[in-house]
Amino acid sequence: MTIVDPTTTTAWATLTGLKTAYTPDLRAAFAGDPERAARFTRTCADLYVDLSKNLVDDHILEALVALADEVGLGDRRDAMLSGERINVTENRSVLHTALRRPAGDSLVVDGTDVMPEVHEVLDKIYAFADKVRDGEWVGVTGKPIETVVNIGIGGSDLGPVMVYEALKPYVHERIQCRFISNIDPTDSGEKLSDLDPETTLFIVASKTFTTLETLTNARMARDWLWRRLIEQGAIEDTEEARKGAVAKHFVAVSTALDKVADFGIDPANAFGFWDWVGGRYSVDSAVGTVVCVAIGKENFADFLGGFHAVDEHFATAPWAQNVPALMGLLNVWYVNFFKAASHAVLPYAQYLHRFAAYLQQLTMESNGKGVRADGEPVTTETGEVFWGEPGTNGQHAFYQLIHQGTQLIPCDFIAMANTAYPTKDGDADVHELFLANFFAQTKALAFGKTAEEVRAEGVAEELVSAKVFEGNRPTTSIMAPALTPSVVGQLIALYEHITFTQGVVWGIDSFDQWGVELGKQLAMQIAPAISKDDAALEQQDGSTRGLIAYYRSQRS
Repeated sequence: MTIVDPTTTTAWATLTGLKTAYTPDLRAAFAGDPERAARFTRTCADLYVDLSKNLVDDHILEALVALADEVGLGDRRDAMLSGERINVTENRSVLHTALRRPAGDSLVVDGTDVMPEVHEVLDKIYAFADKVRDGEWVGVTGKPIETVVNIGIGGSDLGPVMVYEALKPYVHERIQCRFISNIDPTDSGEKLSDLDPETTLFIVASKTFTTLETLTNARMARDWLWRRLIEQGAIEDTEEARKGAVAKHFVAVSTALDKVADFGIDPANAFGFWDWVGGRYSVDSAVGTVVCVAIGKENFADFLGGFHAVDEHFATAPWAQNVPALMGLLNVWYVNFFKAASHAVLPYAQYLHRFAAYLQQLTMESNGKGVRADGEPVTTETGEVFWGEPGTNGQHAFYQLIHQGTQLIPCDFIAMANTAYPTKDGDADVHELFLANFFAQTKALAFGKTAEEVRAEGVAEELVSAKVFEGNRPTTSIMAPALTPSVVGQLIALYEHITFTQGVVWGIDSFDQWGVELGKQLAMQIAPAISKDDAALEQQDGSTRGLIAYYRSQRS
């Protein structure tokens, strides 16, 4: 695989010159071009995307599009979609897009058409979801399931949690879902404390069925189930009864059927996926089983359809109209030419309150790399810190930094035209009041407030400078008709392809995650030292020894 150093391209040199000559002035840009908003607005499936408040002009956008061509974005995109092994450090294909292709499509990878396998698993998930939702799947005492607890971590948790929260209006009225991920026993303790074991079903999501946190939490959940069922007199305190309870109350998302069986789960109740599905790209795979149970197969199919619509847009739209590509290129512009270190995602939709957390793994685990895919050091800054909170909550927390701080923080604002809860406050439409804040914030960030405007309000001169907003803070506005399953899928796919675009420009492998390994390895080495193994303790550095000594002295 040939990696193009972006800093050696003609487009990069052009962008460098344009940045040097560019003085951001969005007020003048809009005043001098009444059609700017229309010219810089794009559509992608159901998403209406206004790029006009970004710090760009036509020449900059042309140079960014030229950069996409010079680094081979089109070839890399096509290689991904066709199943080439672009995850070079793990020698794997990257085919999350295959998970949402419709039945009847064909995609041959290494001599095998993967699409029949994809839809075979999907049909199995649909059948399982129907049984739980219809009350056909019952617990060991014959009661239907009322709570589904998903046990996973990383991609096996963040995606399902985010989508479940985003689609709450679509959740089955009898079924609630909970999620356990942290190995801190508080997480499982709090999530299980008020549940009825007779109506609780666990989904253990771990591809290899070896993930430390997931398997630890699964064993604790299994112990909780046994203990509570025995206390309630629902089962006898026998090995056979325990096995029967696990078979009725646990299923797995895994391909390690032997380990699944060893745990006590019937392998027939295991839903698999493939090594070409990365964890942070897996919510549309069997990892999303909990979501499918919650919202039903028809809504889950719409969810997958939303992904596919954006996939098709990314695969076919020219770069100048290609929303994921343009947003990815704009991120490169800010990271590499404005030295922006972070990026805020600000959904004016309360149901998307976990979206920023989901994007943190997607973007930062993908592009937090200092080595290119060919093993050479990168030649540019890579990645940015993604963060955010929903709606007006953020306005009363951190918007001060975005508006008047010294750091440039590009922001994506997301809003829906319609709400699941149309509410009036007297004669006022509350959703319209909410969206007034959405519109106002991007306007304020773009255009600011001058000293003259502040003085005209009668502000005392000694306070004028504190009340000036310099503006020219870049934002992208994304709107959709409503937060439907399809639109949630579209938003996820949009950011998947934004992330991919940035990775291609920087020449990195966006699909491995070796950076998460070292800490996990050291944790296993340190664990014996914590539990009174003095020889292991002596092998640690001075700081670690001191911290463990303090822990030992304080643990009751």
